[in-house]
Amino acid sequence: MYKDIVVTKPWGHEYLAYENDEVGLWFLHIKGGQQTSMHCHPKKTTGLVVLDGEVEVSFLADSRKLTAPSKVMIRRGLFHSTKALTDEALIFEIETPKEKHDLVRLNDSYGRAKSTYEGKKFENPKTEKDLWIEEPKLGKSIDYQFAGCNLKVETIDSIEVINNKKNSDIIMFLKGGMTRNLEDTTHCVTMPGDVGHGSIIKQVSTQLDGVVPGTIIMTITKDE
Repeated sequence: MYKDIVVTKPWGHEYLAYENDEVGLWFLHIKGGQQTSMHCHPKKTTGLVVLDGEVEVSFLADSRKLTAPSKVMIRRGLFHSTKALTDEALIFEIETPKEKHDLVRLNDSYGRAKSTYEGKKFENPKTEKDLWIEEPKLGKSIDYQFAGCNLKVETIDSIEVINNKKNSDIIMFLKGGMTRNLEDTTHCVTMPGDVGHGSIIKQVSTQLDGVVPGTIIMTITKDE
């Protein structure tokens, strides 16, 4: 539905960069000093990854400043707003499940508090410079240079691939996940849409048994 369009926002624009049956990955460009509405998603969990720039993610009780590369996970129902503190902020937002209209705005600087997600009059065609992420074949990877970062997308069948990542990497699960086998049951420890720092993901991965066959991960590394 959204694969070939860019959605114009009063704070910048966003577009879908990848999707499967479980997740939607969006790229957000927020202009300097602008911010998203204070909103929540009643049904879905979101992960934000700052690729370039600095942002302030505000909640109803407090706020956090994030400088690229960094991430935050936001549970369903948690009101939040993201403001660009630099000339621009470039962000990945991964949503699980991929329900774009699962949106409730509490307040908004642009008068959209009681509005639903932007309609067709805000939609424009994508251009060649806009990212679309393909799924690699099993055991293969595809590399992208984007928003000042190196992106490696891999389809894996071994947890060793994750064990060998750098502590400074940010790892996003697009499909599948890491598993632990207990008696006759396989437990999926990470799920599609989960995002973590390499140092934390590796602490877990080295103690687990494997991955769901066909797991797809994206490793995000900031350009030096």
